[in-house]
Order: sequence, then C-alpha cells, then structure tokens
Amino acid sequence: MTNMPPYPTAPSPFPAAPPPDPTPHPYHRLDRTTGRHRWWRPLVGTVLMSLAYVVLLLVMLAVTYGLGTVLGAPELPDGGVDLGPLGNTAMDLVSLAIALPLVLLATLWPARRAAGTVTSVAGRLRTGWLGWCLLAGLPPILLLTVIAFFLPGDSGGSDTWVGWSSFLAALAVLAVLVPLQAAAEEYVFRGWLLQAVGAFVRSPWLAVLPQAVLFAAAHGWGTRWGFLGLLVNGLVAGLLTIRTGGLEAAIALHVLNNLLAFGASAAVVDGLSSDETAADAPWPLALTAVVTDLLYAALVLWLARRRKPQRLSSPAPPPTPYPGHPGHPAHPAHSDHPAHPAHSDHPAHPAHSDHPGDPGPARTA
Repeated sequence: MTNMPPYPTAPSPFPAAPPPDPTPHPYHRLDRTTGRHRWWRPLVGTVLMSLAYVVLLLVMLAVTYGLGTVLGAPELPDGGVDLGPLGNTAMDLVSLAIALPLVLLATLWPARRAAGTVTSVAGRLRTGWLGWCLLAGLPPILLLTVIAFFLPGDSGGSDTWVGWSSFLAALAVLAVLVPLQAAAEEYVFRGWLLQAVGAFVRSPWLAVLPQAVLFAAAHGWGTRWGFLGLLVNGLVAGLLTIRTGGLEAAIALHVLNNLLAFGASAAVVDGLSSDETAADAPWPLALTAVVTDLLYAALVLWLARRRKPQRLSSPAPPPTPYPGHPGHPAHPAHSDHPAHPAHSDHPAHPAHSDHPGDPGPARTA
C-alpha cells in the first residue's frame, strides 16, 4: 500500500488571488474589501471613464445632429439641432444618463470589484429600502413646493399654462428619463468618486467633501447661494450613503428634486427651454432647499434606526484552498475512508507478527 503525502510536494501552478479582507467595511471603504486594491486603480478608472464618456457624448451628438437634419429641424446658434423644448430636454437627460453604465464597467475593471458594490454594501439595489426613502422624501418635497410657490419668481419667466396634452406628454418623458439621469449622477458622485476617495481615507467627512464640491461645480457657477445649496445637498447625500450603506437614499432625494424642478418647468410655456439650474437659485429658494435636505436626512436616519438597512459589507469568506492542500475538500484527509484502516492486513502489534524473528506466543508442553 502506497501512502500519499499529507501535503502537496509542489505549489499550485496557478497564482493565488489575494485574500479578501474579512473585516466588514462601510460603503466608502468597499474598494478595500477585495484585497486587490492598488493606488492606481481609482485614478485609472476615473480617467478611462471620463474618456469613454466624452466619446459616447460625441457619438450621441453626431446621431442627434443626423436625426435633426433628416427631420428638417432648425439649427441652434451653437451648431446643434433644435428638437424643441421637450426634445432638447430629453437629449440633455440622456447625455447624463449614459454615465451610469460607465461607472458599472469601471467598477468591474480596473477596480476589479463586483459591479453591485458601487450600489450598496449588499451588492445590489435594495428596492425595499429605496421605496422607504421615496416615501420619506415626499413631505420635504411637498414643503419645498409650497414655499417655492409663494416665493417671488423671476419676472422674465413665463406663467402661461402649457395645456394638459403637452404637460402630460412631457411628464411621461420625464418620468422615464429623470430617474435614469438622477441615478447616473449619484453613481458618479456618491458612488464612484466617494469610493475612490474612501479607498485612501477612513474618515467619512474627508470622503464626502471632494465629491460634494465637484457635484456643485458640475452645475456651473450661478449665485453663491445656489452653489452653497448644491454643496449642502452633496454633503447630505454623501453622508446618507455611508450611513445607510448604499445609494438608495441619495437616488430617492435626487429623483424627487428633479421631478419637481422639471415638472414645474414643463407646466408653463417655454419652461423647458430655460438653461437655469439649481446653481442659479436666489437665496430664499437656496435656503429653502437646504432646509428640505436636512429634513429629509432626519427622516431617513429615523427610518434607518427602525428598518435597520445593512450598513457594513458582509465578512468575506476564506479563500478555497488549491487542490492538493490539506484544507481542500477533495484532499484524502477529508475522505470517508481513513488512510490507515483499523483492520490492516499487517497489524503492527508484535504479539500477532508472523515474521520468524519476532517473539511469538508462549508454547505449552
């Protein structure tokens, strides 16, 4: 009988993957969970994602220009085609929504993580928690709507009702595209950028500050109050993302805010033609938006204490040993048949030895 060595005589020819970190991590530190983090991965991912976005944007503009030319659409002063207020708004929303799949691809590579880890610590979109966050956002949004209605408006804006047919058509388009646009912005700022910075710093405050500044700057410079309102919105959304373990709370707030803004613009003639953003908000409206953001944060945190969404990543299981390792399930040590049977054909006890040189049992006369 040939005895197999208890350990492999040579290591596996395949390089072993780095062991994952078994410690649970908050959302902004998820890049540290796989064991594959390198300092260059977030930087390379950001550059590649930016270049891919520019390429996709140019392709989309070319397709839009060709479509507008075929339809005989008039040309805008900047050289583009005028598809009308609703058409132009739809193209603007799509131009932002195309960033969402790029974030998921960058998470797969070069970050080398599961794409769902940019969504939440659970590795997926938690639709139940998203629904609760949408419900929590309704009271603050209603408050913002009522206060904004009584605030003095821009004298240069139109107050003419657009009509039910045009309004409902616009709402149908906005209901499809606004959630995609809002989610894409959250995946870029509160998702990719928050985790890219969080890979280097532990403090949640240090992780949320850069993305909040970039988020406010991406809307352009209008008024200082508008910039402040966007900065607070980015900070609140970032901290809620870390506190609740995912993007659901930030997505819900962004979707409701944008549906309100675009819906109000679609209700009046040429409202969707305006190029104003939240960065252009006057101080009464900006301060009202800050109050509603803080109220929403308080409601979500109250819900989080009751619903207890997963805040930290699940501990990673230990890596599977390579074949031949004593810890591998297929190793003989884990076999149902022991390597040294109890009833061996050659017992080792000297009293039962048949070899001539061994002392045998005592003979009787």
